[in-house]
Amino acid sequence: VDRPELFVGTMVSKLLTFALGRGIEPSDAPAIRQILVEAEKDDFRFHSVIQSIIQSQPFQYRKTRP
Repeated sequence: VDRPELFVGTMVSKLLTFALGRGIEPSDAPAIRQILVEAEKDDFRFHSVIQSIIQSQPFQYRKTRP
């Protein structure tokens, strides 16, 4: 409760893993930090987290499998 960024950070990692269809890699760390920065601007509302994930570089440039 005192540090919502910890909970939201974990949630972002899990949601991004699902959205990308792969595990989180070290190169995803800047995007995760940016998602948290954007979500914090709106008090970590769920829709802000989802919107930030959708707009993130890893999600926008993910590779799909044939």
